[in-house]
Amino acid sequence: MITEVENAQQGIITEKMRNVAKTEGVSPEYIMEQVEEGHIIIVTGSGRRKSVAIGKGLRTKVNASIGTSSDIVNLDMEIEKAQIAERYGADTLMELSTGGDLDLIRREVLKSVDIPVGNVPLYQAAIESIEKYGAVVKMDPDFLFDTIEKQCEDGIGFMAIHCGVNRTTIERLKNQGYRHGGLVSRGGAFMTAWMAHNGKENPLYERFDELVEIMKKYDTVLSLGNGMRAGAIADSTDKAQIQELVINAELAERARKNGAQVMLEGPGHIPIDEIEANVILQKSLSNGAPFYMLGPIVTDVAAGYDHVASAIGASLSSAYGADFICYVTPAEHLSLPFPEDVKEGVIYARIATHVGDMIKLNRRNRDLKVAQARRDRDWDAQFRLFIEPEKGRKMLRKAPPKEQKTCTMCGEYCALKIANRYFKEFEPCR
Repeated sequence: MITEVENAQQGIITEKMRNVAKTEGVSPEYIMEQVEEGHIIIVTGSGRRKSVAIGKGLRTKVNASIGTSSDIVNLDMEIEKAQIAERYGADTLMELSTGGDLDLIRREVLKSVDIPVGNVPLYQAAIESIEKYGAVVKMDPDFLFDTIEKQCEDGIGFMAIHCGVNRTTIERLKNQGYRHGGLVSRGGAFMTAWMAHNGKENPLYERFDELVEIMKKYDTVLSLGNGMRAGAIADSTDKAQIQELVINAELAERARKNGAQVMLEGPGHIPIDEIEANVILQKSLSNGAPFYMLGPIVTDVAAGYDHVASAIGASLSSAYGADFICYVTPAEHLSLPFPEDVKEGVIYARIATHVGDMIKLNRRNRDLKVAQARRDRDWDAQFRLFIEPEKGRKMLRKAPPKEQKTCTMCGEYCALKIANRYFKEFEPCR
């Protein structure tokens, strides 16, 4: 398969480029140029699945993650969660199951939605090695690469792959005295354990060119995983995280020059005064590769409300230039998310990225239209413009006003109703 990058390098505008250009309101030529430079990626997967563009000058995209655990395996619920994520506006989905028949779950989830689906192939390779041999440290590197190719064949559109967790990165982690919050990346922990036990380099790093060839074969986007991401505010932007970022940035450039689509993943827990610096650093080191922020969560004390803490971080990340946001649900740090958690996570993330895009892209026309509809007390127009109108309609019906064009907050003393009488002759500023 000729990848989108290779087509762009030859000056060819593909059907996918035209489709995403129309969706984003930019020219196909712009998409082609930015794909060639590595500033935009086009995520799709198999069949006639929807294509999604992520990167420079485009709307910030939202990913929703689902998947079973070793404690809860319910395929029907995972399919429901996938469909809820799509219904409420997630741009992509990550299928991260670690319990049950992993091949079956992945394939059924792929069938259930039209948006691109990503995953972490190391999970399946590690878990099946544990089931077969009793320990992740006995995982055969060839089996890991075979698993990656099998999942690409199934139609996975992007893969988080932990190439930057190598000997140098782990040495940095040791030298800084480990961490206050520990190592929270599951993929990072699997690979660290494998390397420590076997005394060998990370095969994903050592055999990177082979990995790139698999990605190119299917035009699967390589998402360079953040295995050293902080799981606590106190560990944010530490030496281990930055070491991995440097390695991933070098690998990203190597992959792009070889014709693969690539993005970098960013930190998980980070205080708000470090968000801008992290975005600038990633963009500078990677020559502007798309940046996938995991949340980020901006405080450690909001369990049960981490979707709120994450929305704060996501809005700032988007405003400063992040391109892709992974949602966080209310269940984060507490349990496997259920369908209602997925819905809440997607809605909060979409609000956050809209807020960020108001700054990054100076897109405020939708807000202006809401303001005008609110001034005119036009409920129908407002609901059509809201990110999620369902909840607003329910709240209005729950407490219906006596006068149709007001709400029960002000009732007959509605300020807009009173003031509009005296300004009918004025043309609103545009």
